[in-house]
Amino acid sequence: MNTLCFSIIINADKQKVWDTMLADKTYRAWTKPFDEGSCYKGSWEKGSEIRFLTSDDESNAKGMLSKIKENIKHQFISIEHIGFIYNGVIDTTSEEVKKWTPAFENYSFSESGGKTELTIDVHVPDEYKSMFEETWPKALSALKNLCEQ
Repeated sequence: MNTLCFSIIINADKQKVWDTMLADKTYRAWTKPFDEGSCYKGSWEKGSEIRFLTSDDESNAKGMLSKIKENIKHQFISIEHIGFIYNGVIDTTSEEVKKWTPAFENYSFSESGGKTELTIDVHVPDEYKSMFEETWPKALSALKNLCEQ
């Protein structure tokens, strides 16, 4: 398992960055580099289950089953990925899932002078490393553009 780290400076306060990152409509926009139909179902509340999907139609979507491990508003959010979803079926026990989980995706927000530094640490298996190294910067650029509009 690899831990990848990405960071971006956004010309907006951390509340705006937080709200833009997590709101349904803007989440769908900035996560398009991962999948054109990216969306989530569930809550960002600490302890909640959340599903990251490739489509609103869960019966035809694939994605990740996750839990929100920590949520400190406008400061930090930690997501624990615990399973895969294939066409609405949750998989938390296969060998493929065991290679990936548990994996964490952590977002840290720090603000100075009206600018926010957003740092992401994400755990990924070797076979996904290059894809995420290419995709995360595109997604963060999209988030930056949304926040700075």
